[in-house]
Amino acid sequence: MAFGFAQAFRTFGKLTLAGAIGAGLAAGDVGAEQKTPSPGSAKGQFGAVSLPTQGSAQPIGFYAKGCMTGAVALPTDGPTWEAMRLSRNRRWGNPAMISLLERLSEDGAKYAGWPGLLVGDIAQPRGGPMFNGHASHQIGLDADVWFTPMPARRMSAKEREDLPFTTMLQKDKFLTVDPNVWTQSRARLLMLAASYPEVQRIFVNPAIKKKMCDTWTGDRTNLGKLRPEYGHDSHFHIRIKCPAGAAGCTPQAPVAAGDGCDKSLAWWFTPAPWAPPKPPNPGAKPPKPPREMMVSDLPKACASVLDAAAVASMQAATYGGPSAASALTAAPAAEPAADPDGTLPDVGPVPNDKPAMQ
Repeated sequence: MAFGFAQAFRTFGKLTLAGAIGAGLAAGDVGAEQKTPSPGSAKGQFGAVSLPTQGSAQPIGFYAKGCMTGAVALPTDGPTWEAMRLSRNRRWGNPAMISLLERLSEDGAKYAGWPGLLVGDIAQPRGGPMFNGHASHQIGLDADVWFTPMPARRMSAKEREDLPFTTMLQKDKFLTVDPNVWTQSRARLLMLAASYPEVQRIFVNPAIKKKMCDTWTGDRTNLGKLRPEYGHDSHFHIRIKCPAGAAGCTPQAPVAAGDGCDKSLAWWFTPAPWAPPKPPNPGAKPPKPPREMMVSDLPKACASVLDAAAVASMQAATYGGPSAASALTAAPAAEPAADPDGTLPDVGPVPNDKPAMQ
């Protein structure tokens, strides 16, 4: 890497900043567990809906301010994936996203040496803001994939609720990937995901981005899609482009040219991200406290999305049809190959997934 990480460490102090990062992540996790939203808020209304709308699939608005129609659910089980945290009811997405996840799981097993995906949050049945955990994931075009490989057996619903996250970072060093945890198969899985043309961004912890910049020796064409963002040390966050013909979807600007292994990455390893806010000017009015997002703050069509007729059942709206919703849930899964890079260590911090719109 061309930039001076060592100088940043000496100037700011490794352990001091490491402690600040740990405290920041912990605070973010606590902050994500907000007080109960009011019944009229967007979080309250979209979080209370259990099934998607009937009709065609359409993302409406922006990744962090929108909703969706015609969502489909990722089947809880597949030959090369398992859906996690089922009680959250967040395995809904645009068909383009669900199709991509299934394809990535299959390609990962074939080409990256990855036993299978553990898929976390995608979106709520009709999208919209979530009660906790995310600022984005609102239009069905975002999905979280754990860095933990799928085990060689089918997990129960309780196990999927209780399985802890595993951080890829060393606990006693500043933004450093743990060499006892990180594996080349994880690097291959990331670059495989970035290779799909519909994938626009993949959010990873800055230390993981740096590790990829320092060690990836294959084709670096898509390395720039890996975007550094705190909170993504236990999972990576895939974002896809607005699908063709989705007129109501607000696109995000494409990533800048290049591999991203430059000054824009170096910034994450300086005191700047942790600098306290500037004090207000003397005599200035104090800022108003943030208010809850209301449905009226979202695109106008989202109010109609809440009122639209629901599909008959979760099974009816599962990607692949009703048989996909149940066939592999009751039957034991075929055992995937073991992770060729070894076993996983103890749990790390729960990720706080609130990516900046970079």
